[in-house]
Amino acid sequence: MAANVYASATDGGSGGDSAQTRSGTGVRTAGATIDCPDVGSKLTSVPEQARGEVDKELALLDEQIAKAYQRLSESAQQVQQDSGFADNAIMNPLKDKRAATLERIAIAIDRVGDRPDGLEALAACTVRDSGNQAPAQGEGQDGDGGRQPGQEQGQDGQEQGDGQGQGANGGQAGNGPVAADFAPITSVQPGAGSPRQGTKASRGSFTTDCGVNENGLFNSDNIIAAPGVTNGAHHFHDYIGNQANNAFASDQDLANAETSCADQGDKSSYYWPVLRLQNGTQEQDANSPGGGIEGNAGEIVTPKQVTLTFVGNPQGKVTEMPRLLRIITGDAKSFVNGPANANASWSCTGFEDRQLKDKYPLCPQGSDVVRTFKFQSCWDGRNIDSANHRTHVAFADAAGNCPSGFRPIPQLVQRIVYDVDAPSLEDGGRTTPLFAVDSFPEQLHKPVTDHGDFINVFDEDLMREMADCINDGRKCGAGAGAEPGDKPEEDQQEQPTKAPEQPTKAPEEPTKAPEAPQEQPTRTPDAPQDGNAGGKPGDTGDGDGGKGDGGKDQAAKPPVTNKPAPEPEQPEQVGSPTAAPRTDEPEVFATPTPGQGTANAGEQGGSKDDAGKDTDGLGQSQAVGTATSAAPTPSLPSRTEPQAVGSGGLADTGAQLWPAAAGAVLVIAGFVVLRRVRRG
Repeated sequence: MAANVYASATDGGSGGDSAQTRSGTGVRTAGATIDCPDVGSKLTSVPEQARGEVDKELALLDEQIAKAYQRLSESAQQVQQDSGFADNAIMNPLKDKRAATLERIAIAIDRVGDRPDGLEALAACTVRDSGNQAPAQGEGQDGDGGRQPGQEQGQDGQEQGDGQGQGANGGQAGNGPVAADFAPITSVQPGAGSPRQGTKASRGSFTTDCGVNENGLFNSDNIIAAPGVTNGAHHFHDYIGNQANNAFASDQDLANAETSCADQGDKSSYYWPVLRLQNGTQEQDANSPGGGIEGNAGEIVTPKQVTLTFVGNPQGKVTEMPRLLRIITGDAKSFVNGPANANASWSCTGFEDRQLKDKYPLCPQGSDVVRTFKFQSCWDGRNIDSANHRTHVAFADAAGNCPSGFRPIPQLVQRIVYDVDAPSLEDGGRTTPLFAVDSFPEQLHKPVTDHGDFINVFDEDLMREMADCINDGRKCGAGAGAEPGDKPEEDQQEQPTKAPEQPTKAPEEPTKAPEAPQEQPTRTPDAPQDGNAGGKPGDTGDGDGGKGDGGKDQAAKPPVTNKPAPEPEQPEQVGSPTAAPRTDEPEVFATPTPGQGTANAGEQGGSKDDAGKDTDGLGQSQAVGTATSAAPTPSLPSRTEPQAVGSGGLADTGAQLWPAAAGAVLVIAGFVVLRRVRRG
């Protein structure tokens, strides 16, 4: 069956953007995308013995769509000249490849169970209007008063990466976003509050602090949806918590991994699509699958703040999550699949009672962009995963009740804050760049495709403590009662000032004589005045460009103390202003400037060997075990340099006074003895 290149969306809907049927001389491919049935969501029952093979075939279906979309995007001229080109050269071959893949899936399941019915009907795809309203030939020039919002991005046919304009379909790579993908948060009506809690509600919370991915751990894998497949996500993820998450990580690998969480009992993996500024920056993945090759281009933005809170159930007690439970919330393909599984929530600080589902927020000046994910909070009591990665967990209803056969578990609420400005829509982001999440190529970076992933690798005792805390109505966890980074910051401020008391205690009063030298330890070395041992100029290491929580500038004022301060005993944080400058550790930039990589830029690129394996870390966990500590780098306190021991410091002065003091005591004793002898 030939695909209808003029067709509107299939029954899945467009997730909030109306798709309009085109007619006339052909599809403007810059404004088109490919709509294929989502096979994975329909495979709700796959025998365990066939899971591995089926997952790989499902990942191959995604790759086929990505390549077909790239071919369609590159064939604008041919499609305009020949209305049958898209069918003959792209869509029919895609249908044949999908049919063969679907047959292999059916055979794999048939070997160990019942052959699924109707898979062959899912082979055909359509080319449909994206709703991005790309300008026709001759349109989009300066002075054209006929443009509508969202049509600015195609001006002058700017090439990818020039930072001065957007492609014909929007965005740095030409496949979104567009101005129509944004809406002022002030235009949104406040939503309803939380459901009323019953008398048996579990009202507590448990907050874990795992940083903001300041060490720059990215890959385009997805161990949940596409295990064993490099670039299974076709877009990059931020990773916090578990540092070994890649497509090939086993359960044992996850259990043995390092973690960025403050509480080392939390080795869970938390990940989500990166947010990028469409500002022309060429990131480390600019020429790699999952990155620029597949339309995910621009500067990766490190979150300003990430809050991970587990909350209770409005109607009853929660049970512990099973170890290695996997949860995906939202739908990365919801632009073409429709909103059935979509769970995106976009807002701005100060306006979080207003949530956008299918638009990026335009925040007022001084307000930051916020992404919020509320994960499924009901578990079937048996499975840690399911064939479509959804049916083993569920959302509670509006009153907080779980479906029949499901039990309440702690609900993960994930809040990610970004310090990005509202883009200038009137000039297509030239003045202030557009921003968007990474996506599958054919999903065009639509905000409705936002999603989050979680794998529970909590220590079982800590998970039990979490459930007890929530059920008892308490607030617990490493980040409880404080914004992320606050608690570690207080700890770091206090520890250097707690100098041992002994060196200041002289055995006798003669040691109290010299007062002046006690002022010397408050002096700090003059060299590293930027407070940036191994970081970018002005970067305090907290991921927000030199601002602490709340965006306020923090002055680097060392605490004053009259006590000698030896070398701090706690481990030094990489890139921390509290650490002495070191030359034996690599520099880490969470968000590179143009021309730099994202994590250890000098060591990474975008190449693969002939076998398809990454030769430089792209597509796999990066920076694992290097340039990262077991605990996250929190928002950092005022800088305190190591004391200048041996160069005029108080400890050195005290060491020189001890012999003199002892001699003085002996001289005084001698005089006393002589006087007694004379009197006798």
